[in-house]
Amino acid sequence: MAPLPVHIKHAGKTYDVQLDPDLPPAVFKDAIYHATGVPPDRMKVMVKGGVLKDDSSWKKIGPKEGQTFTVIGAAGELPKAPEKPIVFLEDMDDSELAEALAKPVGLVNLGNTCYMNATVQALRAVPELQIALATAPALQSTTPLPGALRDLYINMSRTTDSITPAQFLGVLRQENPQFAEMDRRESKAGDFMMGRRVYAQQDAEECYTAIINSLRNVPGLDATGKTVATGAEAVAGRPKFIQQFMMGEVRRELTCDEAPDEPPSVSTDQVLKIDCNITINTNFMISGIMNSLDTKLEKNSPSLGRQAVYSQKSRMSRLPTYLTVHMVRFYWREDIQKKAKIMRKVKFPLEFDALDIATDELKNKLLPASRKLKEIEKERAERRKVRKRTKIAGAAGPSSSSAPAATNGGDVEMADGSNNAAAAASTTTEGAPAAQEATVTSAPEFEDEPSYRKKEAAELAELISEDVKKDIGCSTTGLYELVAIVTHKGAAADAGHYMGFVKKSVFHAYKNKNKEPNAPSDPAARIENVISSLQPPATLQGISDMSTAEIDEVEGDEDWYKFDDDKVSVFPKEKLPTLEGGGEDSSAYVLLYRSKSA
Repeated sequence: MAPLPVHIKHAGKTYDVQLDPDLPPAVFKDAIYHATGVPPDRMKVMVKGGVLKDDSSWKKIGPKEGQTFTVIGAAGELPKAPEKPIVFLEDMDDSELAEALAKPVGLVNLGNTCYMNATVQALRAVPELQIALATAPALQSTTPLPGALRDLYINMSRTTDSITPAQFLGVLRQENPQFAEMDRRESKAGDFMMGRRVYAQQDAEECYTAIINSLRNVPGLDATGKTVATGAEAVAGRPKFIQQFMMGEVRRELTCDEAPDEPPSVSTDQVLKIDCNITINTNFMISGIMNSLDTKLEKNSPSLGRQAVYSQKSRMSRLPTYLTVHMVRFYWREDIQKKAKIMRKVKFPLEFDALDIATDELKNKLLPASRKLKEIEKERAERRKVRKRTKIAGAAGPSSSSAPAATNGGDVEMADGSNNAAAAASTTTEGAPAAQEATVTSAPEFEDEPSYRKKEAAELAELISEDVKKDIGCSTTGLYELVAIVTHKGAAADAGHYMGFVKKSVFHAYKNKNKEPNAPSDPAARIENVISSLQPPATLQGISDMSTAEIDEVEGDEDWYKFDDDKVSVFPKEKLPTLEGGGEDSSAYVLLYRSKSA
């Protein structure tokens, strides 16, 4: 049957639409929605015998040409055309597909190489490293590992298939022969005699340290986040990337317990990680860290002329942007002459206040900004709640007045419940005109979240010490959030399985928003194009380029990615406590924290 031209009457206006009796009523409702703006879930179409339902039969209703249907319901905002043209997956190349699917790729296990795969995935939580690695070709004469790592990361960002890291593994073993050790256990003796090369399992923390040490010559970044690999800055003795963003400074004070009058000995060391010693009394990460920072030792006392007991108190005099915490789970047992694993459960925080382990001088510099950032985060959480309530109220219909309303003083005020009943009664008795009036008095408009963020960043910047501002790559607040974890599964130290876990929001920095339609064909230009597109999430520029909805999407998604070699899956935030240890299952071994800012 041919479509019938009919009329729709809504809110005192008449609209002409087409009704096809051969199609279900839901199609007719969709046509009414596009004409009147009334969403189908809030729409009542009056027909012969009552209200039109999705399973109603047109044969029983018997619509006629020119018939007028009355529609009841509050009109919502008409659908808008998408700001960006829709691109289908079939029309995308590999790099565009990898970006659209927004799921990072895994690494193939090449034979007991899970320790390396987990470490490489964890270091992807440092997007600034990708920018710094753009200068790796200039370092080939020193070590080829930075260039191999850069190439590996570039390949991982441009495909949806698992990567076989054979080239990077070869360079890693060439630069660090310990990772080329063969497995000579009795269970592998048959393979060894047959000439099959079976490499031994290695320690992921040792691999992490080896990779970081190999990156020591990678040039650093300036205050704008650009590399200083070339030009006058490069030859002026500027700090390297690792020294800027991943290396802390610890102040050690040594006092003699048996000679209080002996002057204390003070020294300063640079460290790439903080150890968390695990004893029978360790239940929390902070207590294990304090146990490693406050120690007792014996040494020769110049004032006593003999061996004496000393107390060593260590505190951080510089906190880097990325703070690495090493859970010391492996130790050497003299009785069995083997490494053993400590499987005790140790709780680690998702947010870490490092001011507890800082020197008094550094604490005084960071405390004002730290307090301000905590206030800012509370205000952001309140604004996020208001936006969420407003969005829910808008989806429920304008007749619901439970959405927050702003008073002249700027406070958020919830409407009284009696008003809801009155509005509902008005809508019922007066019909469409009341609905239109309710539409006018919808939820208030709030200032864009990026505007708030700019103001908050400016306020926070005023409280940051000038000495801290000059130190590029250091933490400006002393507050950290957990972004990556390397875990070990199993009871044996020289066996088991390593996996990496990275927070999903980290990968927002790898989304190329300004991608050119045609990627350059030259490999060097293509690498530079990918590197330049990276956007460190801690920068103000990254937030200003995002809309309120994008900010809510990124910060609202608190789940993680689990990297089990080439198997990548989503790991809920609620399951992170299962990585605290207590058995042979996966337990946190290396934790990477990122400094928080506005």
